[in-house]
Amino acid sequence: MEISLGTRTADTVRTYFEKARNPVIKGMLPQKAATVEEALKDYEDTLLPEASSYGRTILADGIYIGDIWCYCIDPDEDPNAMLSFCVFDESVWNKGIATSAARLFLHEACARYGLKTVGAFCFSDNAASIRVLEKTGFCLIEEFMEDGRLSRYYQLENKDRSKTC
Repeated sequence: MEISLGTRTADTVRTYFEKARNPVIKGMLPQKAATVEEALKDYEDTLLPEASSYGRTILADGIYIGDIWCYCIDPDEDPNAMLSFCVFDESVWNKGIATSAARLFLHEACARYGLKTVGAFCFSDNAASIRVLEKTGFCLIEEFMEDGRLSRYYQLENKDRSKTC
């Protein structure tokens, strides 16, 4: 299976919003946008020159199956950005697709924005996301309770801070 990254569009944002409403996904990935209109506005904000987020679609053999993005991008902060991802097509879960997409995306985003550190949060019971983060080089920094749920913070860091991730 060939994994690649595609361009986000208003149509993919609509599709993602609907697919991510799956109760299993909602239980593992909190959604900021409550309506498709909010999701479209958030997407439009990523197109602005001063945008602090950047996203791509995840494609498996050319078929749109999820999204991956960085938010809170700021090379002067530590971490320089936060990573989030979601493969919404359950038929391809646990096949290494999110890991492959994360590697592609991190290489692209780190080069594009000069990122040296990237953080990521996930729930402690989200074994699939934990595997993706650990396989792409993220290290567990802390585990904590948030809103009554055990959560984890991971960070990817280039030890030679003169280079990007």
